[in-house]
Amino acid sequence: MSSSFLTLWRLYRELGWTIFDNLYVFNGTVYIVTDKPASVPDRSHITSTAVKIANGAAAIASRLPTDKELRVISSKEARSLFGTKAEIIDGVSWLINDPPQFITHYYHWSAELFFGFWRTYSSLDPAVPSTGNTSLPAMRRIVFSHADADHWRDYALMNQWVLRSVFPSIALEFNSDWQDRAQMGVAYVFDRVVFSDRAAAMHGSLFQSTGRTASEPSALAGSVHWWSTVRKNVIQLSGLSGDTGPATTRTPVITYISRQEWGRRMLIPEDHDRLVQELYKLRDTYGYEVNVVSMDKLSRTEQIQLAARTTIMMGVHGNGLTSLVWMKPSPRTTVMEFFFPGGFAHDYEYTSRALGMTHYGFWNDHTFTSPDTPKVAYPEGFQGTKIPIDGAAVARLCVERLSLANS
Repeated sequence: MSSSFLTLWRLYRELGWTIFDNLYVFNGTVYIVTDKPASVPDRSHITSTAVKIANGAAAIASRLPTDKELRVISSKEARSLFGTKAEIIDGVSWLINDPPQFITHYYHWSAELFFGFWRTYSSLDPAVPSTGNTSLPAMRRIVFSHADADHWRDYALMNQWVLRSVFPSIALEFNSDWQDRAQMGVAYVFDRVVFSDRAAAMHGSLFQSTGRTASEPSALAGSVHWWSTVRKNVIQLSGLSGDTGPATTRTPVITYISRQEWGRRMLIPEDHDRLVQELYKLRDTYGYEVNVVSMDKLSRTEQIQLAARTTIMMGVHGNGLTSLVWMKPSPRTTVMEFFFPGGFAHDYEYTSRALGMTHYGFWNDHTFTSPDTPKVAYPEGFQGTKIPIDGAAVARLCVERLSLANS
């Protein structure tokens, strides 16, 4: 039973990412109970209709929430509507108010949705140290209010590895469970819930500049080591020490993630061969460890172990670069991303920067890095098989980065 009808969100809120205490759900509608309604932000900054994300004015309008999705009511109205009690959903929950559209993808799960969740939740413990130890209680459940049990895993099977390595006791609820509760005719109250909504986050200024919904909670207070909790657990499950990284690996590790067998977003074959030759020259000249891999040919354990040990990760824009989230930030840690000239996307650039790592984009032999990144663009050739890269330029930047002090 709930002893108080008042909903609290304290100061832990950014567009699309909100931490609530005592958030009510009744007949499938979310209720914020407060006697200070003026303090509640526009509900479009919290939730949406959770329809599929599409472009255009009509699509944007279709995502705007109504009273069916969220209502703000007083404590008096709550007593009238709910009666004198509500069933408690105890502990910490995460309510994902998104369609499955972006959930079933390794990048959008690990480097965006889960990334944004942990950045939001970890703001409650701004003293997370580099060891990743935290005073925060473990999340008990995830509620996918608009996805079924067959639409949260990704084809590479990484989503479930990441989730269950961090929260081994996690319980999952899906849209059928959400409907079950709605049909019970009683009010439920979340003890504490992180409420995330992709469409709501898209209204934010940080999303507008990066295109990444996970960028919105970066405005919250938090430790510079906020991600270390997640990284440590994932890496430990793979069999390595949680502090594995450049500082614990004497020999710098360069990992080139190849897409040459994918059929799209591939280097010109001759440029790929030259790049590999230049990297092997670095190995022979400086003693660096060089790995040329296709991530889909490695087991999940091998992927995570390799990423954890890597100092410089490189490759054409693509899902394989998601592994950068398992790298350990250091002055040398670098991500190099190859684009078709004139093309650019913030996906891995923003993620690298959010983790305190340096990212370089390449247009053949031309490089760029924050804050001097180009505008987002997808020119003809962006998805193609003739992306140029100057292997010698890549090798020179590797030497430059690995000449920096390691701590």
